[in-house]
Amino acid sequence: MPPDHESATTGAPLQSPLHDRHKTLGAKWADFGGWSMPLEYAGGGVTREHEAVRSGVGVFDVSHLGTAVVSGAGAAAAVNAVLTNDVDRISDGQAQYSMLCNEAGGVVDDLIVYRVSSDEILLIPNASNSATVLQILRDVLPGVLDIVDLHTERAIIAVQGPRSGEVLALLGLPNDMDYMEFSNADFGGRPVTVCRTGYTGELGFELVIESSAAGALWDAVLAAPLGIDVVPCGLAARDTLRTEMGYPLHGQDLSPGISPVQAGVAWAVGWGKAAFRGREALVAERAAGPVRRLRGLLATGRGIPRAHMLVSTADGVVIGEVTSGTFSPTLGCGIALALLDADVSVDDEVLVDVRGRAVPFVVVKPPFVKASTR
Repeated sequence: MPPDHESATTGAPLQSPLHDRHKTLGAKWADFGGWSMPLEYAGGGVTREHEAVRSGVGVFDVSHLGTAVVSGAGAAAAVNAVLTNDVDRISDGQAQYSMLCNEAGGVVDDLIVYRVSSDEILLIPNASNSATVLQILRDVLPGVLDIVDLHTERAIIAVQGPRSGEVLALLGLPNDMDYMEFSNADFGGRPVTVCRTGYTGELGFELVIESSAAGALWDAVLAAPLGIDVVPCGLAARDTLRTEMGYPLHGQDLSPGISPVQAGVAWAVGWGKAAFRGREALVAERAAGPVRRLRGLLATGRGIPRAHMLVSTADGVVIGEVTSGTFSPTLGCGIALALLDADVSVDDEVLVDVRGRAVPFVVVKPPFVKASTR
């Protein structure tokens, strides 16, 4: 384990290899899946960081995300029999959004699958679920496969925004690739995997590099002579950006009790596959129709929705609950994702109980702002 990570056995939060750099930049901290990570930075806060990603370029440390490699003969096929999405839909050098479900169809975790070859898969699970995901894979995958946990051995830096490709070009890194494609490259003599992915809805890249080389890469990204500031961004801005896109967050919009069908991500299920965890339950739910669905809510009154706030009709009948809510810097109003009764439709008017006030919202289909990932 690198020296700049706290040991999980101490009970203290784990630290990114970029922790000292965040301190120098005046970061405010929060716990994310057992990791002490920057929430926002001094000098403008969430709004400045959010707007930098929408208009220029921002850089995030997302090293709290897990990293693991499954390798051995038939690794891709074996993983494909466990995760929801169909790895056969992608080629070597492509990535895919997928989920690991329980037998009831709930989502244990959502993750990114990098297909290196038919015999090697790179996985990026969420921080708090990484150990659980790997334990399940160890329990169900053939014993001949090698599953290596690189969570503290790798760092992940996300460069996001319409000018992110220019930053990578200035660093001599590959940037001319299609969405959800990746390429292996070299930075300062160290291997780096560059993938056109992100969680912001903008053109962007995620760079996976050895933890010991992360500081040099972070410094180079921030110092890139772009002509505008490359703005360091905390995970609060990442949350407002992803909510504007309607991207689900595990633990809120997805969970072991919330299925892909309910959360509106059934497109990431390979329905034609013979097997994956939770298949029987999900096929049955899809056929019957879910009892609730994840919808977008756009404020027509003044109020900022937050998770667990109740949603009701005009006559006070509770029809659901907010799962994610925030103020949208782009739209200048409150927005939310909410699990609502299945018979609630787009354009319906609803009320959200915002600290005792009934604030009007309209039901919409996310994204709240236009995506620019492609």
